[in-house]
Amino acid sequence: MSRTALRICPLCEATCGLTLTIEGTEVTGARGDREDVFSKGFICPKGASFGAVDGDPDRLRTPLVRRDGELREATWEEAFDAVAAGIRPVVERYGANSVGVVLGNPNVHTMAGALYPAVLIAGLGTRSLFTASTVDQMPKHVSSGLLYGDANAIPVPDLDHTDHLLLIGANPLESNGSLCTAADFPGKLKALKARGGTLTVIDPRRTRTAKLADRHIPIRPGTDALLLAAMAQVLFEELLVDPGESAPYLEGLEELAEAVKDFTPEAVSAACDVDASLIRTLARELAVAPTAAVYGRIGSCTVPYGTLASWLVDILNILTGNLDRPGGALFPQAATDRTPRPAGPGHGFRLARWHSRVSRHPEAKGELPLSALAEEIDTATTEGEPIRALVVVAANPVLSAPDGDRLDKALDSLDFMVSVDPYLNETSRHADVVLPPPPPSQSPHHDFAFNTLAVRNQVRYSRPAVPLEPGRMAETEILARLTLAATGMHGADPAAVDDLVIGQTLGKAVKEPHSPVHGRDPHELAAQLTGETGPERRLDMMLRLGPYGDGFGTRPDGLGLARLLAHPHGIDLGPLRPRLPQPLKTRSGRIELLPQPIVDDLPRLREGLKRRPDELVLVGRRHLRSNNSWMHNVPALTGGTNRCTLHIHPEDAERLGVRDGAPVRVKGAGGEVTAPAEVTDGVRRGVVSLPHGWGHDRPGTRLSHAATDPGVNVNQLLDGSLLDPLSGNAVLNGIPVELAPVTAR
Repeated sequence: MSRTALRICPLCEATCGLTLTIEGTEVTGARGDREDVFSKGFICPKGASFGAVDGDPDRLRTPLVRRDGELREATWEEAFDAVAAGIRPVVERYGANSVGVVLGNPNVHTMAGALYPAVLIAGLGTRSLFTASTVDQMPKHVSSGLLYGDANAIPVPDLDHTDHLLLIGANPLESNGSLCTAADFPGKLKALKARGGTLTVIDPRRTRTAKLADRHIPIRPGTDALLLAAMAQVLFEELLVDPGESAPYLEGLEELAEAVKDFTPEAVSAACDVDASLIRTLARELAVAPTAAVYGRIGSCTVPYGTLASWLVDILNILTGNLDRPGGALFPQAATDRTPRPAGPGHGFRLARWHSRVSRHPEAKGELPLSALAEEIDTATTEGEPIRALVVVAANPVLSAPDGDRLDKALDSLDFMVSVDPYLNETSRHADVVLPPPPPSQSPHHDFAFNTLAVRNQVRYSRPAVPLEPGRMAETEILARLTLAATGMHGADPAAVDDLVIGQTLGKAVKEPHSPVHGRDPHELAAQLTGETGPERRLDMMLRLGPYGDGFGTRPDGLGLARLLAHPHGIDLGPLRPRLPQPLKTRSGRIELLPQPIVDDLPRLREGLKRRPDELVLVGRRHLRSNNSWMHNVPALTGGTNRCTLHIHPEDAERLGVRDGAPVRVKGAGGEVTAPAEVTDGVRRGVVSLPHGWGHDRPGTRLSHAATDPGVNVNQLLDGSLLDPLSGNAVLNGIPVELAPVTAR
């Protein structure tokens, strides 16, 4: 007999509500949940394929431990014994920083990934932290930290109410949104146009989003910051600056005008390959629109001036009075956010508190560049010990980081490596221990990170739709036990990790004057927590302490886990609202428009005005039916347009002798790959495009479907030396390449 169960989709940032059809313990279908307060029935091909992702026969079901050079099935006890025996001697002999931690993108799509890695890192005491953020979004975190004092205070466009939306380097019709959580992003863009609004897309490719736009501007890759700076210059020059309600909170407005004065439209036009008159039009339209929002994403982050471009996105919203107002860009308020503190000066945000050992890359947000992982393993210096042990959680850096061949070799040289991963993939195949989490149907779900980026405030929670299969271990317990094994507490009750966090959190809360539980007994508060598991008790605590919470009885109509469970389709908390100055945590308590790190980096941008364009550059692209390297092992999500082909403009193809469908050799600083050509005018002249996340042809993996059409690893074209200096983010777009058709021998 079949039944249905509700589940929030964990396969991309849209976080859509699903209604699953279940036969026994197998998910046989998925459709959109029409009563979901956020997604209202929207679903994309990934969500519709939830059952196929969940039931992939290549998913590991038991731990693997390396014995006599081979990974073999083992018990959970044997696996954690091996973790403790592998990590602790490294820490004790070489120090905490000799153990690296790598966190992949899927972590932010699970409760376990949100709740436990921070405890693991703190327990290890290591500064050798690498995450997917530095091949993706770190420039936005850094620019937000510098402007607002909080790297996680990221304003998002008010899609439901704006009159004018300018997208730069973003393709939400394929990505479903990123650093802007919006179920049915395509529908929201169509609604914008239907109500008479304007959509402008700046992108070197004519993406699906660009085809929907009122105006598409095919900018030269990597020059986004120059164009945005020129728009800011026009606003000052033509006296169009009007910060509106945010004006009392600004610091450095006059200095900002001086800083951008050289970036006139005429000065940047040639570099951007955009007419000066059009740049002026873009600035004027932004200024006169009733409401407007500028939104930049991965295309403007993964370039040499990623932090400057991310900073300028917010600067344009600020100068036009669109920051923190309905229809502009606002700060979401998640239900699990910390208790809002009174407005006022904070601790601020600092960069470069420490540096990587080999290339001296500065840390950002506590992280080192993922591009530096290989050299931190394989290079000896006098600055300390190399990384000798690695904890990898839901990450596949052999495909996602530059120069996977070098990292592949470096991983083989480690003393010990443990991977938490459902697959034996290009990275986890190197591990000494593989700890496989259960499929998503058997896991609870709450979006801690994405609700802080949502275009409407809401809260939802899904308990497991299917009971945990015998022999499986909950991902939350896996990470709790991993934390204990890695930090010298092997064998302790995994509930101790949750109890520790609850005790520390409540202990701090009762000491904070602005907290709803100020002055109360933390032990008495802990006893009030509800939930069937430690993670649920932690969720209950965060909800009750949060901005909509019941304050442990001080606000009877507030949130807690019990109320959330009574609303299986979620609770709508209303549209985004102005919040300034409360989110500001800068030392001045104001928005610091021109922080010193930005000042120090602007001369590099000015040098970009003189740089001669490369003849041919490469950019990445996203497919709707995949999310990085996750889903290429699911037949329903491959084929069709989701193929690893090289997009090339017809004129470039003719000039280089490239035929449609024929193999082409692509060479970059880090190596070369060969991919079939796809001749299309959807990419501008002088630009070619390969998708990210492919290259499933390495031996020793268990990805049977992905291996039938492996594609090529675009990041092998990179040598890891190109980084945005402020954020450490890898430069993945606008990189120079050489092409040559592969001729038969």
